[in-house]
Amino acid sequence: MTSPSPAADGGSIAPVGVSDPPQAPASATRVRSRHPLLRYIAVRAVVSALLVLGVTLVTFVLTALVPADPAAAALGERSASDPAAVAAYRAEWGLDQPLPTQYGMYLSRLAHGDLGRSTQTRNPVATDLQAAFPATAELALAALTVSIVLGVGLGLLAAMRHRSWLDQTIRVLSLVGISTPTFWLALLLFFVFFYQLGWAPGSGRLDPTFIPPPRVTGFYTIDALLAGDLEVFRNAVGHLVLPGAVLTLYTVGLLTRFSRTAVLDVLGDDYVTAARAKGLPGRTVTLRYVLRGALLPILTVVGLTFGSLLSGAVLTETIFAWNGLGQYAYHAATTLDLQAIMGVGLVVGVTYIAINFVVDLLYGVIDPRVRAR
Repeated sequence: MTSPSPAADGGSIAPVGVSDPPQAPASATRVRSRHPLLRYIAVRAVVSALLVLGVTLVTFVLTALVPADPAAAALGERSASDPAAVAAYRAEWGLDQPLPTQYGMYLSRLAHGDLGRSTQTRNPVATDLQAAFPATAELALAALTVSIVLGVGLGLLAAMRHRSWLDQTIRVLSLVGISTPTFWLALLLFFVFFYQLGWAPGSGRLDPTFIPPPRVTGFYTIDALLAGDLEVFRNAVGHLVLPGAVLTLYTVGLLTRFSRTAVLDVLGDDYVTAARAKGLPGRTVTLRYVLRGALLPILTVVGLTFGSLLSGAVLTETIFAWNGLGQYAYHAATTLDLQAIMGVGLVVGVTYIAINFVVDLLYGVIDPRVRAR
């Protein structure tokens, strides 16, 4: 057996028949580099699906624990006095079966898009929610968009002017926004700007003289633009002003305080100091280093805020007669409409999960360390 001969540089020559290990192509390296993100997305998707299943279970159990007879609530007093009608209703909806069987039937109906029938509107709950959810989503998105621009901007400005008179002023204003009761502010704005001054429309999504645009998204502003009807668009925007301002005030105060805290935590980090030492412009350091480093906690608050706007606009929608999810939930609760209550709870829970899923994906895109865990 021949031993390898020494090389000129003091190393050794590999034996005959032994070659260097093959190099992985660049495409394979790119695929492997994307693997942590794909795995992160898959894990979050599975967790979200399990959470949705948990929401259905919680919604079903809480509704089953309500101390009321669903048959009597659905049939009314006259029909509820007929034992045959009550028995037929219980058999139709499986109320005469054990709870596990009822839950299985509930999941089967959900898989087919059947959320039951509302006793207050006599319509399928899914149909009512298709009309109510876009109204609330339009109001919530309008308020959230303005809140993000003002809240993050003011929070960043306060942090960059830390302990100055501007910082103290912004902190006081944000505290006022958080502390102001929503129902009081809604009544105040309605009385002053609609009843007294007449500067803004009052109740509803459109004036009675306007016909809603052809439904595409359910958002009157977007549907009016798609239809080319600028008059309806302007009227719909006008009706968004007062309820949107009520929801915006609290959200701006919340985002301002969280953004200020997040930016202050980042300002002292080494990479920000190094960026300044390189002589980069102040705007570049602020936007590319400081703000990006503070985005993760800000995104968390934005996601939770959007979910709370969708589920917590009951008082605002009631005062301004905004036919959205909050007003629908209020009427369902006051009339003991169990099917509608279950539908609203399910929609709100799934919406929260969907928002958190999007926020988690943004985490993985913004910070590679998150998807590597």
